[in-house]
Amino acid sequence: MKQILYQLRWFFIPYLIVLAACLIIKLTYTREEIYYAVNAMYSTWADAAAPYITNIGSGWTVVVITLLLLLFSYRNAFLFATANMVTALVAQALKHYFDAPRPQLYFKDSLDKIHFVLGTEQLTLHSFPSGHTVSAFASAIVITYICRNKLWGWPLFLLACLVGYSRMYLSQHFFEDVTAGSVIGVVVTAIWLYWAEGRQFLKSEKWNSGLSKIGRK
Repeated sequence: MKQILYQLRWFFIPYLIVLAACLIIKLTYTREEIYYAVNAMYSTWADAAAPYITNIGSGWTVVVITLLLLLFSYRNAFLFATANMVTALVAQALKHYFDAPRPQLYFKDSLDKIHFVLGTEQLTLHSFPSGHTVSAFASAIVITYICRNKLWGWPLFLLACLVGYSRMYLSQHFFEDVTAGSVIGVVVTAIWLYWAEGRQFLKSEKWNSGLSKIGRK
């Protein structure tokens, strides 16, 4: 596990700093105060960008990246796809266990005070944790791990944070949903990578090949 964490250090260092800041914010302000503070900071360009940013954490993005990875490395595609599958299962289990209301339902008596982005579907249940955030952080962790240049951890971390923020901006989740989603994505993925790297079959020449290498010597 130490080796896994060392390779992910350029992701973990900023993440731990931001996570500590998030915990301080959560302990200092109420759910309502945080939500309204985020909701008040809207603009036309952000309204246009947020739906695209949030889709980075969607299942379709996971499918597309997995297919691209299959061209170059079955091992990397396996790590990426399975990490997202495991974290998604954990997230869905928690969503249905807590069955927490989303902002649309939580603030049902004061919706006229809230800014909603036009054209976005407002869900009402299964708010905790944020599944898109789980996926974004899980994906960022795996890509950082398989990249030769580990400094990619910095921009990937920022991108995952943007996905999490977009979930709050679009009024789909609360601050604690996104924070918990990031923790699940990071911790579960790190544990999964540690387990997966202990599997001998992933070290074989076949698994380090890809579809683009078929027929080549």
